[in-house]
Amino acid sequence: MGQVRPRQTLPKVSRFLTSKPGVQRRIGLLATWRTSEDCVEAKKIKSSSWSSVPDIMALSNKFRRVRMSREFEMSLMGELQFFLGLQIKRGLEGTFVHQTKYTRDILKKFNMGDSKPMTTPMSTNTALDADEDGEAVDQKEFRGMIGSLLYLTATRPDIQFVVCLCVRYQASPRTSHRQAVKRIFKYVKFTPELGLWYSSGSSLSLRGFSDADHAGCRIDRKSTSGTCLLLGTSLVSWSSRKQASVALSTTEAEYVAAASCCSQLLWMKATLSDFGLRFGRIHLLVNSTSAISVAKNPVLYSRTKHIDVRFHFLRDHYEKGDIDLIHVVSANQLADIFTKPLEFDAFTRLRGELGLLVEGVDNALIKEEIESQWTGLIPLLVS
Repeated sequence: MGQVRPRQTLPKVSRFLTSKPGVQRRIGLLATWRTSEDCVEAKKIKSSSWSSVPDIMALSNKFRRVRMSREFEMSLMGELQFFLGLQIKRGLEGTFVHQTKYTRDILKKFNMGDSKPMTTPMSTNTALDADEDGEAVDQKEFRGMIGSLLYLTATRPDIQFVVCLCVRYQASPRTSHRQAVKRIFKYVKFTPELGLWYSSGSSLSLRGFSDADHAGCRIDRKSTSGTCLLLGTSLVSWSSRKQASVALSTTEAEYVAAASCCSQLLWMKATLSDFGLRFGRIHLLVNSTSAISVAKNPVLYSRTKHIDVRFHFLRDHYEKGDIDLIHVVSANQLADIFTKPLEFDAFTRLRGELGLLVEGVDNALIKEEIESQWTGLIPLLVS
């Protein structure tokens, strides 16, 4: 068959899936439907050709029920173990997703295989800026290194912040920027087998963490928002992003970050509802009592007139009962790893609590310990 563009492929598959009985609804590009036994998930198609199998993660026997093979060319390749650089290892205790092979490939590609390993992706003393007086480096090579690391963040949230920080300088990279990127490669060389562990025994409680580094960018003094969402003990979403406008205070920066996390929680809640999961008030954990007060107490509105009105929907959803804003002590703020470089002890502790583990260790035992830590969530976290 001739090649078909992804934008042509997706509507055709979507029409096919939604024409089947039992379809509930679609959230964005995701379609779900139910049978009496299970729920099948179809994800966005990334293929550019019908001859290559579309990006559909549910396997053959489930798709036979809707006769999908009659409409599309499909191959039976057994249980998913390797997909676009992702390595998936399943067991009775859970699923381990990592990119060990991809990590070693990019280390070899950029001649970093013999470099000295580093224990963290960035030193706490490093402060990147435009460095206009620095020596310019090869832009093509720099962008290639950044692009490779960005794909690695699919299973390595521990490097999310520092990679996103280095991305800001790819238009005019300097020696200092390349050194920062090489430091990341040295870190992944130290931890090539780290991956995300999803325990089969994890609870299905949804919660979010949000944090902000006020005026962290040395160029325009904008703040950095860090958010992450956990379903039980499993990390399902994370983000590190520079805010669109300058925050005049730490409270404002934390408030904006919490609003961003709230929108992600609402999207996740709507998506999971297609699978029959229902949630009451979802915990959003913030380590700023001032930001929580702004959301809970409308009397403080006179002090926050300059904050863009779109961020006040956080207060709206708190009043509606969709979310519950909980204060978390800074030491237990998981999103802190997405806002700034940390010391080794704090970094490794948060990394482990996010579910980043090494293949071959007793993952079930570690996750059981993390699960017990979150039992009685509020008494453990609030000050």
